[in-house]
Amino acid sequence: MKMKKFLAAALAVTMVAGLSVGCKSNKSDSSDEGTVYYLSFKPEQAEQWEAIGKEYTKKTGVKVKVQTAASGTYEQTLKSEIAKKDAPTIFQVNGPVGYQNWKDYCADLSDSDLYSWLNDKSMAIEGEDGGVFAVPYAVEGYGIIYNQEIMDKYFALDGAKAESMDDINNFNTLKGVVEDMTEKKDQLGIAGVFSSTSFSPGEDWRWQTHLMNLPIYYEYKDAGVTDEDEITFEYNKEFKNIFDLYLNNSVTEPAMLGSKTVADSMAEFALGKSAMVQNGNWAWGDINGVDGNTVKEDKVKYLPIYTGMDGEEKQGLCVGGENYFCINSEASEADQKASLEFLQWLFGTDEGKDKVTNELGFITPFNTFEDDEKPTDPLAQEVIRYMENKDLTSVSWDFQTFPSQTFKDNLGASLLEYASGNKEWKSVVSDCVADWRTEKEATAE
Repeated sequence: MKMKKFLAAALAVTMVAGLSVGCKSNKSDSSDEGTVYYLSFKPEQAEQWEAIGKEYTKKTGVKVKVQTAASGTYEQTLKSEIAKKDAPTIFQVNGPVGYQNWKDYCADLSDSDLYSWLNDKSMAIEGEDGGVFAVPYAVEGYGIIYNQEIMDKYFALDGAKAESMDDINNFNTLKGVVEDMTEKKDQLGIAGVFSSTSFSPGEDWRWQTHLMNLPIYYEYKDAGVTDEDEITFEYNKEFKNIFDLYLNNSVTEPAMLGSKTVADSMAEFALGKSAMVQNGNWAWGDINGVDGNTVKEDKVKYLPIYTGMDGEEKQGLCVGGENYFCINSEASEADQKASLEFLQWLFGTDEGKDKVTNELGFITPFNTFEDDEKPTDPLAQEVIRYMENKDLTSVSWDFQTFPSQTFKDNLGASLLEYASGNKEWKSVVSDCVADWRTEKEATAE
């Protein structure tokens, strides 16, 4: 599926008539209303999901349990929970690779309303022999979040390397601005240009997954493929460009990053200690919820992640999704029905859609959402703005094809060693290439 098709589908606003929140295929004894157990993988939205579950229970009487896996532990947690008597009835896979790990537990959703509401049904994950076993529910974007107020303060200084954010559309300009801001950080009232590059255990996904997506995207693009059994990491120098910029112009010294979390990083931005931070639109809750937050809502903006690629002036944000719902086929028929009805209430009724838009902040791929039901938080609005800019090309989420969590964990550990001064960059590159090949071979067996 081409990215433009994906984006167009995600923002389509045609309303489906006669919505039904019932399951078309699963039937159970009406005396058994079933229960719902959703295992979520987004710690930053744990409170919102729990509140939604409680409200649905209050409204319908159907028990909804929500548990959220700790950052970086979803696969491990799911393996543990799925083996229990009261296993999750709703769980997530992060794309085709994740589906292969859990396909034996995925119920066929081809007859469900949830699947029928997709603007582009090719977005769903199908089985080898037909059937629909995972349905996407959110389109998201990530890039470099910046505080416009701090940037405007910099642009007003004598000798600023740019006059406005419009001038920053490639790595060389970004580098010049960032390094100049570091020299003038006392004048700007910041501790560093970038928030901490978090490397506490389980907190390195912004680098080993999201940042690593950039060189893989361009490598796939050059080869005209959507996956590879082996990579060359051809654009490792471009990855190093932006990674070094983060490290060398940060609130925190590189040697101290092993103890920093994503929450630490977002708090630094929220409190005005930094001017920029790499993250996705889901991070607005983290920013807005920090006590003492000084960042004004209308001053939170996005910049693409520039690395030094030719033609990157036309590059947009990284936009895609790794959010796919699956219904546990091993759950009772009543629990499967209750779980699907819960999801279809959430994405198919006015009450549910209000929570999706205003509490979860999702940009959804469903045609049940009208134009005025898009999320209103500033980061989601920025993602939509970039997606609608016809002059820019979004970077697809090719990290869905990364071979395994082990590959990502190894890369994260390698990057931390480099950041700490204990590993040469050429070894980071060679180890990454070798791990990709090994893990791809292992998953193919």
